[in-house]
Parts: sequence; structure tokens; C-alpha cells
Amino acid sequence: MSGLLEVVVLHRADAERAEAGGADRIELRGSIDHDGRAPTPAMVDTVRRATSIQLRPLVRLRDGFGTDGGEATRLVGLISSYLDAGADGVVLGFVSGLGQVDTEVITALVGNLGFAWTFDRAIDSCLDADQAWRALLRLPGLDQVLTAGSARDVDHGLDELVRRARSDPQVAQLMMAGGGLHPDHVPWLVRAGVRAFHLGAQARPQASWKTYVDEAFVRSWRTLLDSEIRHLAS
Repeated sequence: MSGLLEVVVLHRADAERAEAGGADRIELRGSIDHDGRAPTPAMVDTVRRATSIQLRPLVRLRDGFGTDGGEATRLVGLISSYLDAGADGVVLGFVSGLGQVDTEVITALVGNLGFAWTFDRAIDSCLDADQAWRALLRLPGLDQVLTAGSARDVDHGLDELVRRARSDPQVAQLMMAGGGLHPDHVPWLVRAGVRAFHLGAQARPQASWKTYVDEAFVRSWRTLLDSEIRHLAS
């Protein structure tokens, strides 16, 4: 069984390099400010034409993980435009004022449109992680949950990720580890049952968002992931 490797990209050149390095999927952002902003539908179309791997744009128009009814209407239109431009799914994550997964807003966005989507690191901002996971497991179309296991990064949340993945195979299947991911984390996560990994700045020289995604960096992560999974299966 092969693992899934996702890379954050900002434009066509990033996407082409990620694919060449062996990424399975790209998360397209319009910017990386304040946890990222949504790209334009035109950029989705440009990246789709340049790559053949899975493409999921980020759906977020404001700081933080909150939204409201007025903005949700805009987001529905944005998601529709992304799908029309060739996106395979989307990345989104909204938390209510009570610190819980905002199931009402999310259901309004994903509805019964029949596409797969990722719940992003908003889960690491929820007050009760157990409650958040229970809520997510009931949402339609969800096939990935990006989490560091901590509001800080994977280094601080590794034990939580490993514990949660080992305790529930369904959670392990949905879990995508990311947010300060380091190569040393991968063996522990693979052994716990995690098979999806997310790269942000780690795919770039000096871990700088001012540089382009580096094909060789992505390839090194691809090799590491495949090696660990093969080793576990042998």
C-alpha cells in the first residue's frame, strides 16, 4: 500500500515541481497569509491544465476559521467555480464561536454535491478534539483531516496523533499529518496507521515561502514515505 503525499502550492510552477517530485495531490492556495487564502478560479484552471494529479483549492476568505451566513453564500459559489475549473475537491475548515466544528456551515457548503474534501487544521483549534472527530465522522464526502495533533505543530502533537490513530482505524484512515512535519515523525505515524502526509514549507529551499517548491525535496519525502510503508509491510 502506498501513502498519500500532498504539497501546498501557490501557482503553476509550484504545482509542476510537486508533481514531478512524486506528490499525489496538491493543495492550491492564493496566499499563505493567516493560514492561507483562497485562490482565484482562474488560477485553479491554470494549475489544472498544467498538472494531472489531484487538485484541491483552499476555501477561505478571511482570517481564522470562522465564517457567517453571508460569506457562506459566497463560498458556495466559489466551490462551484473551482469544480468547474477542474478541481477534484476542496480544502476547508470552519469552527463555531463555541470552539466546535461548524457542522451547519460545512454541510451547507459540501451538501450532496458528491465531491471529496479535506477538513484542514481547524480541528487543532477545537476545544474538544474527541467531540470534533465525532462530528467530522458524520459529515458527507470527507476523506481527509489535516491535523498536527496540536495548535502548534506536529512536534508538539505527535503523541496525540499516534494515540488517536492507534485507537481508531477509521480516524487513522482519515488523518493526514501536517503542520511542521519532520522526517523523524514519519516512522512513528506510519506504524500507528497514518498513510497521508502534508508538506508546506518543507517542500521549499530554506523552508521559505519566497522560494518555489523544489522537486528534489518532494522526491526525498516520497522516497521516505514509500520506504517506511514497504518496511512495515515486509
